[in-house]
Amino acid sequence: MTADHYLVPAGSADVELEVSRSRFVAHVAPVDDEDAARAVVAAVRARHPTAGHHCTAFVVGPDARLRRSNDDGEPSGSAGRPMLEVLTGRGVSDVVAVVSRWFGGTLLGVGGLVRAYGDATMLALDAAGTRVRRRRLLVDVTVPVDLVGVVENRLRAAWDVVDVVYGTRVVLTLAVEPDRDGEVGATVASLTSGRGDVSTVGETWR
Repeated sequence: MTADHYLVPAGSADVELEVSRSRFVAHVAPVDDEDAARAVVAAVRARHPTAGHHCTAFVVGPDARLRRSNDDGEPSGSAGRPMLEVLTGRGVSDVVAVVSRWFGGTLLGVGGLVRAYGDATMLALDAAGTRVRRRRLLVDVTVPVDLVGVVENRLRAAWDVVDVVYGTRVVLTLAVEPDRDGEVGATVASLTSGRGDVSTVGETWR
């Protein structure tokens, strides 16, 4: 993770692992915040009501500052912690992992559980894949209505247009690389002969 980018899951994935007749089903998904992570956990619990345990780990935020794990009745440190260590070890954030377990009749011991929960999480994360989420500046471009067609087409060809608001003038909100915000102003000035306004209004991650 750096100040400008970090890894997130590319999608969701489910993987099944069997260890000494115990069945482990791991689910990994991208999330935007803690509430979303807890909603995924609740959904997995509802999907697998017969499982004896639903152990969890999630990491949220560009700085991965929010980290949570839960053993859900397994011996302390045998499930949630190794799951969390897989996520942090891979440098992935904005991610939740849930591993549901059905007991197979053979005690695995703490070491066996640590390996099983960690391996299940790793396999699910591998299946989900990762992508880079990058910091972007939010830039508002305000132009007269009669110029919006040509301006919008040009802006969409170069940047992500995340919102358009129509009024007496039109405001297009762009997600722009931090080192390219000056290009937006130059492009708008050229297309509108100085009749457009450009302002940076915040930042986002995409």
